[in-house]
Amino acid sequence: MGGSLCCEKPLPPNHVHPCLFPMYLVKVSDFLEMKGTPEPHDILMQKGLLHQWEPGMFTLFVSHQWLGSQHPDPTGQQLGVLRTALRRILEQSLQVEEDLTSIKPAALLDPEQIKRLSKPTLQQIERGYLFIDWFAIPQITARLPGVNEESTRSSAALAVQSIPAYVEAADLFLALVPELLHADTGLICSYSSWLSRGWCRAELWCRLLSNKSDTSIIVIYSTCDAELMFPLVWQRNLIADGLFTVESDRAVVVKLGEAALRGKLETLHIEGPVSHYRFYLACRPRLLGHQPMALDCEDFLRYFHFPSLQEAAEGRSCRDGLTGLLCAVLAGNAHMIRMLAKHRADVNDRLGDLSELGYYETQTVLTAAVKSHQEPPVLETLIELRADLHAQSRSGVGCAFAVRSAEQVQCLLAHRADFQCADVGVATPPLNGVANYADTATVAALLAARCEPDHPRDLDEKG
Repeated sequence: MGGSLCCEKPLPPNHVHPCLFPMYLVKVSDFLEMKGTPEPHDILMQKGLLHQWEPGMFTLFVSHQWLGSQHPDPTGQQLGVLRTALRRILEQSLQVEEDLTSIKPAALLDPEQIKRLSKPTLQQIERGYLFIDWFAIPQITARLPGVNEESTRSSAALAVQSIPAYVEAADLFLALVPELLHADTGLICSYSSWLSRGWCRAELWCRLLSNKSDTSIIVIYSTCDAELMFPLVWQRNLIADGLFTVESDRAVVVKLGEAALRGKLETLHIEGPVSHYRFYLACRPRLLGHQPMALDCEDFLRYFHFPSLQEAAEGRSCRDGLTGLLCAVLAGNAHMIRMLAKHRADVNDRLGDLSELGYYETQTVLTAAVKSHQEPPVLETLIELRADLHAQSRSGVGCAFAVRSAEQVQCLLAHRADFQCADVGVATPPLNGVANYADTATVAALLAARCEPDHPRDLDEKG
């Protein structure tokens, strides 16, 4: 298709993310034939390798961290990983499945239930198109000051501002995160550093808060390692806390996240499900880096659309998805936790299936509290109301496994939580979960509490 810049049509307007510049794509088949250092937009345009997005094009959005200050991939290694990984995915020698933590217990017995790329999807990928910023955006810079200021009218600035719309238009989202050295700093760039970048977080948020039926993220770690992202990951990586090359980008990009969340809530309010709507309402202050809202009883019922306090208290998670108690916990509202418990809300209630949001059947309300990064006062309230510190889900996950901060560790230890998991045959060693999903300070707090690094269960599995 190709073409010049004078006659393009942008993507259809979107009430959340406007598209200010056309979305340019490269055919997957053409990309697989490329070699060496990737060429920029203007060269690919001259060669007729760029195609403007049109409805019906199966599109893959590639999110990646730049490996140079003036070029995203000076040696071509990063996109070389993507080429090899795509070939292997299409040949089915590289299987892309959900990560182990996301797999439901039933799927462990029946592998057919494990979420993975389907054969029709593989066929669409083979005939599809890629969005990569270096290819798609004319004269893109390494985020120099002023490139996305509203007053700037350059094509590059408009295209950068349109990235959320490009994410919304894409059918698949790939996070390209191989472990490689940055050409200028010499630092290792990997999944962790990609996830720390503010713009990458914004792309991730726009994908997961879009209104598509499938918002899966494919993480490509290497030429032979790729998986679907654990759904809770994005919720603990706030845009406001991300790293930006240009500090002035922070406020602009935070607004993109706010708009994405607002659009998600507007859609869920109309279309449901009500459980997801209440979930995002409860988590909104934390996701946006704000303090929890101090809602009184009347405001709480109105905010979460409960007809009465009794109904908010009596609903069960397995039936309603998100009860009044779980809303109060996720919102960090200790006052309403007490009020609902006073009206017979069960602090030892078990969650229903909220796996799309990172919470799983039979996990406890207390486990949900620690997974959602609640402060110690919320945990203290549940414990005082006799939440069971040692209750575990069907898969053996308890609140000790799910802690997310050193302060949570100290709070649970003060109430004699078991971080040793003496019952080796049943419990999942807490350090396994903490090492995977918390920060180094939390791991250090567990080790300081003499949590055994080489748990007997781990040794049995190694042996």
